[in-house]
Amino acid sequence: MTRLFNDPSTFTEDMIAGFAAAHAEHVREVPGGVVRAHRPARPKVAVLTGGGSGHYPAFCGVVGPGFADGSVIGNVFTSPSAAQARSVAVEADSGAGVLFMFGNYAGDVMNFGLAARQLTDEGIPAKTFAVTDDIASAPAEDTSKRRGIAGGFTVYKTASAAAEEGASLDEVVRVAEHTNARTRTLGVAFAGCTLPGHREPLFTVPEGRLGLGLGIHGEPGVSESDLATADELARTLVEGLLAERPEGAGSRVAVLLNGLGATKYEELYVLWGSVARLLAEAGLEPVRPEVGELVTSLDMAGCSLTLTWLDDELERLWLAPADSPAFRRGEVAAATGPAAAARDTPEPRAAAA
Repeated sequence: MTRLFNDPSTFTEDMIAGFAAAHAEHVREVPGGVVRAHRPARPKVAVLTGGGSGHYPAFCGVVGPGFADGSVIGNVFTSPSAAQARSVAVEADSGAGVLFMFGNYAGDVMNFGLAARQLTDEGIPAKTFAVTDDIASAPAEDTSKRRGIAGGFTVYKTASAAAEEGASLDEVVRVAEHTNARTRTLGVAFAGCTLPGHREPLFTVPEGRLGLGLGIHGEPGVSESDLATADELARTLVEGLLAERPEGAGSRVAVLLNGLGATKYEELYVLWGSVARLLAEAGLEPVRPEVGELVTSLDMAGCSLTLTWLDDELERLWLAPADSPAFRRGEVAAATGPAAAARDTPEPRAAAA
């Protein structure tokens, strides 16, 4: 149960205010979400993550050098509006265009798409990209209908690193497409999550059972089975992902073992021991695996496993430095400009010729 709140109707606004106050060195609150506290020293593509709140550290927790330039934050499990997306984009734009990145959900696709069209008409080139990593949500022959869940973290990271290197908007989109095509996720839930102000969870799982193929907005799994040992669960997750290994993929993989909010780190490490052994037996080599909470669902009990099959380009981008409130890797060069002062929303620019 989500116990700490003032007014459930302002839960997201209160969270954003507290988050920005706690991480003023990284982020600045703007209407609709947050942007980096410091503007880039030179124009770069602004990568904006987005979606409903309730998933921390996705999406706002990865705003910072080497990762996202901003985050558009909707109410809990609710798509942000097009107005919110446009507002954050105007604040984050540094002159090289904007890429909105989000999970493949109808509201997000519609609202971010509308914002991108508005921005482009105003002279700010903008594109969208929807992640489709959840193998349980649609068959392999219909991947465009798959949801985006924890695998979005890897897609956001590589695309953001490409933007940090100075890649063009089209190139950043290409990296996102390439990463997404090589990313697969499968998750399980042991118990549902509860929205702020509610007393009952969005779904329940019978005692001693687990739901396979959950969503991250409180959607139950697509099937149920008996709650297994860590070894048995690891085998279910690994075998499910290996069955969808991309054609021509190599042996090096980025791996995320993601806790959904109420599964403790100690439990995840028990499970990781089994996962690591099975990956080795399958001839796969994890590259800087991440075990912990990356894309949560409030207080849901459960976890997911993500594999991204790397090539030389994706491995470089996966390992590139980043410095954000929730994710740090290596040392980011001091390449940012002055602190970003609050700006009035500009008048719409003339459409590009």
